[in-house]
Amino acid sequence: MQKVIEIDDERKLQSLFDRRISQEVDGGVLGEEYNGYIFRISGGNDKQGFPMRQGVLTNTRVRLLCKKGHKAYRQRRAGERKRKSVRGCIVGNDIAVLNLVVTQIGENTVPGLTDDTVPRRLGPKRANNIRKLFNLTKEDDVRKYVIARTFTNKKGVTVRKAPKIQRLVTPLTLQRKRQRKSAMMASIKKNRDEAAAYKKVVAQRTAEQREARRSMISKRRSSRRSAKVTAEQAAAN
Repeated sequence: MQKVIEIDDERKLQSLFDRRISQEVDGGVLGEEYNGYIFRISGGNDKQGFPMRQGVLTNTRVRLLCKKGHKAYRQRRAGERKRKSVRGCIVGNDIAVLNLVVTQIGENTVPGLTDDTVPRRLGPKRANNIRKLFNLTKEDDVRKYVIARTFTNKKGVTVRKAPKIQRLVTPLTLQRKRQRKSAMMASIKKNRDEAAAYKKVVAQRTAEQREARRSMISKRRSSRRSAKVTAEQAAAN
């Protein structure tokens, strides 16, 4: 649950100054009704609406060159970078809204915050998380335990919405896995056969070249011998 609390007393806010995001604060400094509570600072905005950003160690506003994946920036084009103004992670006196998360509940209940619980509107999607939530085994059918919600849309039609289960092992997924494995093994076998055939052709051509070289050398030797014999005969005559 969430609750907006307005604090105008400057003495109560003094204990929050110079604190950083993710630091814990004793709830007693905000009032007696929060004795025993522990709050964790999760963010905030200044008077102009610029959000606080973790990792920027200052209590003023700075301009950072942001790219895809950075907080407080949404990429419009591929590879785009833009300089954006953000607040530092240190709480200052010009912070207008400070977000606090209750990490420990005290003795007294806060109306609208800790006196009631709100059920989860959306359930888990991953199959293993659904099994953890309902303490299921591998043999149980996860599809029967999906948390769905039924509502009436603007056209007056009753609609049932449920998340699509992720990483669900079905006979079809196993079949596709076997197909991928068989295709991979067939490709490996084909590559091995082609490599063996290539090596065979290379060995055959190498042997043919070696044989051709030997025959050429033998022809040269025979021609030299015949020329030597003819030269000796001519000298004897």
